[in-house]
Amino acid sequence: MEDFSPLSLTDICLDYLRVNLSKFCWERTDGSFCLKEAVVFPQELADRLLQKMSLNGVLNEKTVGIFRRNDLLRLKRACIRNAKLSAVAFKKAFCHHKLIELDASGVNADITITDIVNALVTNKWNQQFLQCLVLNSLTLSLEDPYERCFSQLTGLRVLSVTNVLFYNDDLRDVTSLPKLESLDISNTSVTDITPLLTCKDRLKSLTMHHLKCLKMTTTQILEIIKELKLLQHLDISDDKQFTSDIALRLLGQSGILLNLRSLDISGRKHITDKAVQAFVQHRPTMQFMGLLATDAGYSAFLSGEGSLKLVVTGMKNHSTNLPVQLAASACVFNLTKQDLAAGMPVRLLTEVTRLLLKAMEHFPNHQQLQKNCLLSLCSDRILQDVPFNRFEAAKLVMQWLCNHEDQNMQRMAVAIISILAAKLSTEQTAQLGTELFIVKKLLHIVEQKTSQSLVDTTLKFTLSALWNLTDESPTTCKHFIENQGLELFMKVLESFPCEPSIQQKVLGLLNNIAEVKELHPHLMKKSFIEHISVLLHNKEVEVSYFAAGIIAHLISRGLHIWTLDLDLRASLLEQLHSVILNWPTPDCEMVAYRSFSPFFPLLECSDTPGVQIWAVWAMQHVCSKNAPRYCSMLIEEGGMQQLYNIKNHPQISPDVLQIVISIIESLETYMMRHGNVSSCHKKPQTKQCDLKNNQD
Repeated sequence: MEDFSPLSLTDICLDYLRVNLSKFCWERTDGSFCLKEAVVFPQELADRLLQKMSLNGVLNEKTVGIFRRNDLLRLKRACIRNAKLSAVAFKKAFCHHKLIELDASGVNADITITDIVNALVTNKWNQQFLQCLVLNSLTLSLEDPYERCFSQLTGLRVLSVTNVLFYNDDLRDVTSLPKLESLDISNTSVTDITPLLTCKDRLKSLTMHHLKCLKMTTTQILEIIKELKLLQHLDISDDKQFTSDIALRLLGQSGILLNLRSLDISGRKHITDKAVQAFVQHRPTMQFMGLLATDAGYSAFLSGEGSLKLVVTGMKNHSTNLPVQLAASACVFNLTKQDLAAGMPVRLLTEVTRLLLKAMEHFPNHQQLQKNCLLSLCSDRILQDVPFNRFEAAKLVMQWLCNHEDQNMQRMAVAIISILAAKLSTEQTAQLGTELFIVKKLLHIVEQKTSQSLVDTTLKFTLSALWNLTDESPTTCKHFIENQGLELFMKVLESFPCEPSIQQKVLGLLNNIAEVKELHPHLMKKSFIEHISVLLHNKEVEVSYFAAGIIAHLISRGLHIWTLDLDLRASLLEQLHSVILNWPTPDCEMVAYRSFSPFFPLLECSDTPGVQIWAVWAMQHVCSKNAPRYCSMLIEEGGMQQLYNIKNHPQISPDVLQIVISIIESLETYMMRHGNVSSCHKKPQTKQCDLKNNQD
């Protein structure tokens, strides 16, 4: 039930220690860390801290030093999965601990299985009482020939050597262990499993997925297996070899493996529900049948209640297995579509989203897998409420979008990008936008839809994506201009004169362009200004607002920058003033801002009240619609002082003064109610984007 609860205080504290470990340590002469304070950790907390460091990629030569003192951090169940350690660092940090379990899966190639075992047995406790050892994906030894070492660990009950160059002689060494009960030799180089007979009276779990080098006949294999009378779990699955009939033959055997609780025969051909049912009915203790990628699994007697937690487990344990990821991503979509995700805990959705992104990364060219993942990600619940690495997600989706032309998936991809871009920090958005290929691709989609005179969700989301990517990102704005974006967007405005939602998005982006002073010469064209001035008088305030913003930014830089007719400038200023004062109060927040910095230069334009009035109207609008976000933002950014300065300026327009006084009163009221303002505004918000009715 852990995924259904918030993080515990213990986990929060351990995560803080993990992230800020250097603050609590001093460095030894060899560069390794040592805790400054002699605080004794309970053993369970020490185990959890080590696991968190391992799984989050921060366990290395330096950080592992904190575990050298077992009087402070006493370990029993050590997880060093994927750590970057040398044999020397491993021995110094772990061999003096009285370990019961050690998971060293995927540790870097600088340390071998032989190094680990030889180090462990230097401690008599570990030699006699270490019970579980997981050494998946490691190198066995660098010596040739090498001395076999497993038999030294006389207390070992569980051993896993998946994906290791592990041979028949190594199997003989292992099966001689007097207490061995569970063995995983999947994807090893074993050719003969006869040594298993040595431990037939104690072996309870045997996993041998994809034994690619096995040279025994099916009959010979079954003769060995039927002797393993205590076996409760057996895995003979295989996703690469379909010619063997071992699974089919096994299901037809009567009187063997009567204690079996779990059998995985995934990937084996010619399996039928009838054969599975007959096998299960003669073994009442059976609890699990693995039938992925077989012809079985459709019978009612096998049906049970599935859950997203079970899917997550499969995705996590088989992250590079395409059939598993393909099936799991489809399950995720079906379990989270429509309103199903709303009832799921955020932590669970965070984990499944991370795994979806990992699947996209591992299999970038598999279209169906990518489609499954995009379908699952295309969820308001996930994109808006669930914490995950949105920056990495946006990069993955952008990469897919630029390499494919599938129309349905294209729509999903631009929808996801449009929302993710609005959720990122200014720096992250700018970094995304600097990738020239994405701007080109999005402009290409806009051009296609415009040439077809087609207003659909793809066009709307693409415009939103460009709008959000250019927000406070001068480099992206420059890419937009350099790729004829301005000419294209004018064509869009001309092509869809009666589409306020399209006009709003186009003008919103052009407003971002107008905030970049270096790009003003590209906008200082009579035809462009005249078109925008027409839209200034649009009856839809959302359209008129952004048209006014463009004009305000262009006029704000003064007469020495204005290269067009001065009478046009004077007329535009007059129009700005009158149009803004006649705007009705919008029912909702029209736009979200990352900061007020683009407005501050406009506030100083005391000689052009039309420019000032647009800036203060915009501030008043967002502060009145979303006070917790924007009042705190304006105060923290020094806006209060700027407003006081404007209020006291001798040349202030009465209309501007009225709005300024209203904003100041709102800010003072907010400060009285809330005291110190928060930093909640730093989380970006989306600009008019959602995914409702977006999944086909």
